[in-house]
Amino acid sequence: MTSTKTLMPLDYYFLPFCAPDEGPSMDNENLGEFLAGDRIESSPYQLYMKKEMYCEQVCINNLGRGEQKNVQPNRVIKAIRKQYHNNWIVDNLPSAHKVEAESGGETPDSDTRYWHGFPLGFVSDSDKKAYIHNHVNLEIMYHPVEHDTSTFRVVRFTVEPFSIMHDCDLSISEADKIKSEAMMPKLATIKNPIASCALNSQEHTSFEMVTAPGRLLQPASGKVLFTYDVKWIENPDLPWASRWDIYLSMDDAIPAKIHWMSIANSLVIVLVLSAMIGAILVRNLRRDITRYNKLSTDEEKAEDLEEYGWKLVHADVFRPPSNPLWLSAACGTGAQILCMSFLTIIFSAMGFMSPARRGHLLVAELVFFAMMGTVGGYVTARMYKTFKGKSWQQATLATAVAFPGLVFGVFLIMNIVALSQKSSDAVPPLMIIVLLVLWFGLSTPLVFLGAYFGYRQEVLDFPVNTSSIPRQIPDQPWFMGIPFTLAIGGILPFGSCFVELYYMMSSVWMDYYYYVFGFLLMVFLILLVTCAEITILFTYFQLCSEDYHWWWRSFMNAGSTAIYVFLYSVVYFKQLEASSLASYVLYFGYMGLASLALFVTMGFVGTVSSLYFNKIIFGSIKID
Repeated sequence: MTSTKTLMPLDYYFLPFCAPDEGPSMDNENLGEFLAGDRIESSPYQLYMKKEMYCEQVCINNLGRGEQKNVQPNRVIKAIRKQYHNNWIVDNLPSAHKVEAESGGETPDSDTRYWHGFPLGFVSDSDKKAYIHNHVNLEIMYHPVEHDTSTFRVVRFTVEPFSIMHDCDLSISEADKIKSEAMMPKLATIKNPIASCALNSQEHTSFEMVTAPGRLLQPASGKVLFTYDVKWIENPDLPWASRWDIYLSMDDAIPAKIHWMSIANSLVIVLVLSAMIGAILVRNLRRDITRYNKLSTDEEKAEDLEEYGWKLVHADVFRPPSNPLWLSAACGTGAQILCMSFLTIIFSAMGFMSPARRGHLLVAELVFFAMMGTVGGYVTARMYKTFKGKSWQQATLATAVAFPGLVFGVFLIMNIVALSQKSSDAVPPLMIIVLLVLWFGLSTPLVFLGAYFGYRQEVLDFPVNTSSIPRQIPDQPWFMGIPFTLAIGGILPFGSCFVELYYMMSSVWMDYYYYVFGFLLMVFLILLVTCAEITILFTYFQLCSEDYHWWWRSFMNAGSTAIYVFLYSVVYFKQLEASSLASYVLYFGYMGLASLALFVTMGFVGTVSSLYFNKIIFGSIKID
């Protein structure tokens, strides 16, 4: 059960619902399902292929005390008021939610939602009390196999919930006993049955039956009889291979043109930035390079002209930064996450991470991150050796432990919070051991392996030499200060991806399906290009101001996109209507980690872009 108001999934049998006679059995689940809080358990609802079922009785359970002033409500009422939804599956298909409501015509308005499950119940607008959905219509579409007409496959699963007060007697009539031999055993005799619950009924429960005069809703308290109908519908036009399409598109709830508009918006920003770089950098650089080279060869004018601009810092531009160990480790981690992101998006776009394969996306991210430890170690080693660092063991260890350790520490805190809330988000100890094995048994050795090959490589070759005495940096204008460059450097890349970011966050926090990984790949590439361009632009301005401390600045300018992402998550949080302390801790804890991962990833892109930009421009001039 999930809720956007608490963000804490609950085990279905945490509430007093009907359970199988032998107790619920849990399906074999992978690491990704445990991390996502998915728990697939058996239910007492019995389905028989192509066999219609009418008002079958499941169980009679006591939900607890009713709603009274100054009295603590029962668990079911709390869950309904927190807008929890059931998430049922049949043949690995999630349940769609069918809703009917009054309309001005002869038939009620009907709407089907292919995400978010179906609600436990609702709070009445008239008396403000909670009512439970104790009856469900299970509509199952099937498709006959082409070469075997006696075999059928389930292609769609829809649940239509109702709240029906069954006035029942625990004594069973003889007629019910006869009927119970063919179907599920009867538990009680309903004194006021609706048409579908009448003896020998061949009519499924409908909205008109439930809302007929004299019918009452079932309060979420006291003894409640749970019932269900099963309706089979043949759909020869929907093949089994396409049965997930409507779930992934959410029945076109989000038109594809919105994603194309997002791409167009991103491309406009890239084109504007490219035009700025073309107008400012290319023109100015061509003029600067021509002037510098002319001055270096024309000795007659050397005495008349005074040098100015970025050439003045040629002896300091490649000076190692402060804290080179941590910059190397941060860039190594960013490279590791960048490669992991690319592989995950590409394999997802190819269909290997379909939502039908539950938990595979999270497992793929973890495995790819661990395997890309070689890339992280290699980048760290090359950069740290270039910075003439001596503590290579500490640099490699920082890459292997710092970011994963921070993530694991926050994860443990989140797990403790989930345990305190009795949420199914809580990961069992065995899965935590599996995570530790992935970290120390796979990722860490691969980081050291990559660092071994990185340290065996030559240092990066720079086109100019670095002087032994640092040059004094003049006072900088206010618009070249860190706050201003971070504010401007992050807002343009964020503007290129915020539309797609909304749908990604909706898939994580509101249980929407997200499967447009082709669009995501394009937006991700545009984000990388935008971060690289804006960082190069600021690096050029910084060098023109004779400030050669560009290593960390380029890292932070590109990484500042993550600051806007985190600020946007604060705005997005208001949509969730979550109010508990646990929800705040869970949401902002994980969004903080996601923003940090984006920060180091884009920081690596910005640093590498500025490095190659500086190598190109300083390699194009002649230095006396």
